[in-house]
Amino acid sequence: MPVTGSGRRTLWRRAAVTADPDSDLVVRLRAGDEDAFMRLVSRHHDTMTRIARIHVPSDAVAEEVVQDAWLAALRALPDFRGEASFRTWLLAILVKRAQTAGVREHRSVAVEDVERAVDPRRFDAAGAWSTPPARWDEDAESRLDAAALAGPLRRGLTRLPDRQREVVMLRDVDGLSAQEVCGALAISVANQRVLLHRGRSRLRTFVEAELRAQ
Repeated sequence: MPVTGSGRRTLWRRAAVTADPDSDLVVRLRAGDEDAFMRLVSRHHDTMTRIARIHVPSDAVAEEVVQDAWLAALRALPDFRGEASFRTWLLAILVKRAQTAGVREHRSVAVEDVERAVDPRRFDAAGAWSTPPARWDEDAESRLDAAALAGPLRRGLTRLPDRQREVVMLRDVDGLSAQEVCGALAISVANQRVLLHRGRSRLRTFVEAELRAQ
């Protein structure tokens, strides 16, 4: 018997829940298991702190935002239905609170970014690269050790617009899928794709410039 559209959606949701690495801990947390809570905190704390820090002016405020997000998540846990992964659901709570805290701290967040990701002078009239980018990512180990590359990458990340930095960090640092990022940040698939492309392009340009200057 063929599976209907609603049936496919149900199967997909069940598969998503089964694949969620936090599902067992969430079940235990709902039963009041403190150890499960501590394991979830340990698993997600670094990612949450990095994302919160994008929106607020200090590490101390970022830690407060993370604590507030966990309290909100515990209060809302009975409403968690597992249609998205626990991590996606948790990060969505975190982002909303980080944005609110950023406004409270009088920190402006850019809404749009109209700046070109790559200098247009690097392309010829036909739109091809006139000055190809260095392949610093593929052959980084042969050119520089990881520690030398880490500094330019960190500095480059701080120069990205907030939303680009969020997407790049969630995708490339924390390993979230495109779908998870869309759920956590409440953005469309197309918007996620554009932000990731622009962020990676800017980061690559910055790192490339630093490596050439060494």
